[in-house]
Amino acid sequence: MRYFRIPLLILLSLHASAGFSRPKPAAKPKAVAQAKPTAKRPSPPAPDSAAAKPVAIEIRAQARGPLKSFYAGRGFWPLWASSGQLGPEADTLLDDLATARLDGVDPQNYDLDRLKQSVAKARDGKPAAVATAELALSQAFARYVTDIRRPTGVKMIYLDPGLKPKRLKPVAVLRAAAMQTSFKDYVAAMGWMSPQYVRLRQLLATARKAGMADGDQQRIRLNLDRARILPGPWTRHIVVDAASSRLWYYQGGKPQGEMKVVTGMTETQTPMLAGMVRYAILNPYWMVPPDLAQKRVAPKVLAGESLQSLRYEARTDWSASATTIDPTTIDWQAVADGHKKVWLRQLPGGANAMGKVKFMFPNEQGIYLHDTPKKELMAESERHFSNGCVRLEDAPRLGKWLLGKPLPAVKQPEKAIVLARAVPVYLTYFTATATEKGVGFIKDAYGRDGKMKN
Repeated sequence: MRYFRIPLLILLSLHASAGFSRPKPAAKPKAVAQAKPTAKRPSPPAPDSAAAKPVAIEIRAQARGPLKSFYAGRGFWPLWASSGQLGPEADTLLDDLATARLDGVDPQNYDLDRLKQSVAKARDGKPAAVATAELALSQAFARYVTDIRRPTGVKMIYLDPGLKPKRLKPVAVLRAAAMQTSFKDYVAAMGWMSPQYVRLRQLLATARKAGMADGDQQRIRLNLDRARILPGPWTRHIVVDAASSRLWYYQGGKPQGEMKVVTGMTETQTPMLAGMVRYAILNPYWMVPPDLAQKRVAPKVLAGESLQSLRYEARTDWSASATTIDPTTIDWQAVADGHKKVWLRQLPGGANAMGKVKFMFPNEQGIYLHDTPKKELMAESERHFSNGCVRLEDAPRLGKWLLGKPLPAVKQPEKAIVLARAVPVYLTYFTATATEKGVGFIKDAYGRDGKMKN
């Protein structure tokens, strides 16, 4: 790991700097995301009617276009001034807009000076001024969220078209925000973005204030763009970071758990990929890649071990109609020499490379999440040992979250269990991190940062 050294005292003080700090709400609210959340949306809190009514009357008179459509749908009740006065979320938004260059956008896109003047004028509580500031804040907020959730040039493979980021509509942004239990917490936590994005944004702010080299700041921005396309925490989903070999899963506005994983070697990288986990397979077979059959299995057979004792069987191919063939009819020397391919599968059981379960999001790359008998690899600091798939530290725990109940015990091979609702999974790559020594980068195992490509 390489570090850009910043004294710890400076790091801590930066978290308290205006515009860079984010208080931790009790629960992170629903994000604007590509996939539909499975958790029930909370009802918005009822405003103080007596104090808000004069502001609502002014909003009705002043609102135009899409803003009028949004406010009409809520009886013209204010969002930023639910008690007749602008809340602290207005100042939080102003701080976010002032530091919008962290997001790769120009603060002046939001007419920031005029917005600040409007907010300042509304502090006297006069309904007309509060309504003017209310509408200006909503307009700037909708545009800001739309801008920072914009699609990027990150090279992600989308297995499901519905997961691909799309340009958001301002009214949809405001409606999503208005559905939060706490709009103040939603704005404070930047709840429309992935927690990974919020973390990296804070890291970039720290790096900029400390004078980090431009090239390293650009690496953090590259990480930010990878995080920008992830959903927020109210969307039920899984994130796998192949760089740090870690996995998180989210639901209901907050993380539900995380674990170590093993990801692909440099030669067999885990790709940037987004798909839908649709089913689990208990007691799976492992389809042995031909190169591994050549390097690992053929030499053992030539040394006198039987395919049966090694718990493999030879197949005509890997299709559903394939049949088992007699291993004695195979030219194992030709297989070992690389002149002949053989289709092997490892039988289910304790030594099976897939472990007890694998979670499937069908793809041509042959990538999935699965259990592993080699738990000792989880103790390694760098866990790039797989052929591209993701080996799980605790597959039963993830299975219980996906299925809503513990994985059942079954004896039959390849028992498929369909999820009640498919869950998005994002395989991504984050190298930027914060440490006690300062802002650092974990090893760029796949060389994706070094080439400044995604």
